[in-house]
Amino acid sequence: MECGENASSFGFEYGYTVVFDDDRTVGITVGADGAHQLAEHADEAMALPENSRQHPILLYEPDEMPGALGRLRPFIGNIGTTPSIELPDSHNAGDFGQFLIGAGHDWGLPDEEALEARTDGHLDSNEVRPGAVLICPVRVEGAGLYVGDLHANQGDGELSLHTTDVSGKTELEVEVIKDLDLPGPLLLPNEEDLPHIAKPYTDAERDAGAALADEYDVETLHDALPVQLIGSGATINDATENAFDRASSLFGISEGEVRSRCTFTGGVEIARLPGVVQLSMLVPIELLDEVGLTETVREQYGA
Repeated sequence: MECGENASSFGFEYGYTVVFDDDRTVGITVGADGAHQLAEHADEAMALPENSRQHPILLYEPDEMPGALGRLRPFIGNIGTTPSIELPDSHNAGDFGQFLIGAGHDWGLPDEEALEARTDGHLDSNEVRPGAVLICPVRVEGAGLYVGDLHANQGDGELSLHTTDVSGKTELEVEVIKDLDLPGPLLLPNEEDLPHIAKPYTDAERDAGAALADEYDVETLHDALPVQLIGSGATINDATENAFDRASSLFGISEGEVRSRCTFTGGVEIARLPGVVQLSMLVPIELLDEVGLTETVREQYGA
């Protein structure tokens, strides 16, 4: 008997199944036969952990885009600290968290204000990869660090709302920065992942800047280091405003200054649609000193 109701918690209109080379450098999408073969031993093909209890997406046998070759660059899609209220980890962000507002189930939230307790662990930034540093807000005793949602690769924005989800192992080095009151996560990506104008200054650039300062009577030439602020919201615009607010709150500067510094020495990148962004900014050393971040940022960029 068929009731006609959708019993699946997940679906997509266009999908693909990917197989990887032995070195995990490239992957190719397979056709219907390949997708079916993998579905027949999905747990093994996905290398599910022994104690995992889930239904592998391979069971859907997606095969709409065979023969596409893609480069791999694995990263962690969901990593962060436990919020001060109970939230499903998949909804620990300002965009997906919108589905909890007014929901009738046990995880429903009364209003937008309740979602402010989020810690934005589900950020889906492809720059959270080996070598990156993620500085997370602490909302509960012990922080409650968690990790999941590993991806083999993803273009900026996760435009299809899903990507190459995989099993994997992570190795993290955890440090505590005392007396740091963060409104949201900060990301210190690998230098090569930073926007060109947000990279640390070279010695030659500092010398050129000092010469210009002398020529035009600029009293103070501010040295600065890069920081990315994670922002999230119902839309990309909302997420960007959230990042502006967090930057302004953390560094004690106006939104106008945040916007100007991000325009001249930074930028905004889309981590995930519909609403997670990375706001890059070269932050003056004196501002980093005030919040106790200088040593951490210097260590990341060797500056």
